[in-house]
Amino acid sequence: MSKDSITLTDKEKKTGNSSANKSTKAWEVVKISRHPNRPVFKDYIELIFDNFIEFHGDRCYADDPAISGGFAEIDGKKIMLIGHYKGKNTTENIERNFGMAKPEGYRKALRLMRLAERFNVPIVTLIDTPGAFPGIEAEERGQAESIAKNITEMAKIEVPIISLVIGEGGSGGALGIGVGDKILMLSNSIYSVISPEGCASILWRDSKYAADAAEALNITADALIKIGVIDEIIKEPPEGAHNDYKKTAENVKKALLKNLKVLNKMSEGKLLKHRSEKYSNIGKYSLK
Repeated sequence: MSKDSITLTDKEKKTGNSSANKSTKAWEVVKISRHPNRPVFKDYIELIFDNFIEFHGDRCYADDPAISGGFAEIDGKKIMLIGHYKGKNTTENIERNFGMAKPEGYRKALRLMRLAERFNVPIVTLIDTPGAFPGIEAEERGQAESIAKNITEMAKIEVPIISLVIGEGGSGGALGIGVGDKILMLSNSIYSVISPEGCASILWRDSKYAADAAEALNITADALIKIGVIDEIIKEPPEGAHNDYKKTAENVKKALLKNLKVLNKMSEGKLLKHRSEKYSNIGKYSLK
């Protein structure tokens, strides 16, 4: 994305003649990642994992249905599975708060991660959220603190962690369960510090420039793997995961098993060192 396409002229602002009005690759990926028929956490449980036993509550305030988790098996191997839980229709999405977790959701997730550590079971997290819930009640109960604590504690968890972005990976809401030894993304998923609409509203005071923002943010899997933020892209069927749940699940399962096999061979010390180095290197750049 060139500087000219990020900084709009006065004429462009008045006429709306910017690349935001054109179909861009990044914006197309954003739309696919939000497709109403895209497979969600529940679908992957049914297609990939066996014997899922869900745990509830954060042992502090409440149970948050926007995040689900519990012990499960993949190909006969025990794991702790945790993920954002979007619904498949309006009623389910309201019940699940559209996958936007509150502090109790992140505290529940951390409780389950510590349980996995106690029983020496690897952790798999499925990320699919527009962001953490921004409501006043979430702020009153410590939204920022709960996410920050998860990030800090996940860096020290002594079992393998694989994080997979299956749809939207929005801001701190995604990072709250997203600190992994391996970060994977489906090819039509997105991962960003802010939504394109939010970015456009800040930079240009108008969300109609969201397509420009999507390009500028390096929001796609193709862009993020080039700059070292993620480790692997899992290919989706043509036109998106919503067109073939079974094939998508097969690809996801294959990638998870491959990475679990590698990580399970690492000692605790090597695992933590690798995780620390991975995140220390993100954002480094050279002036050459």
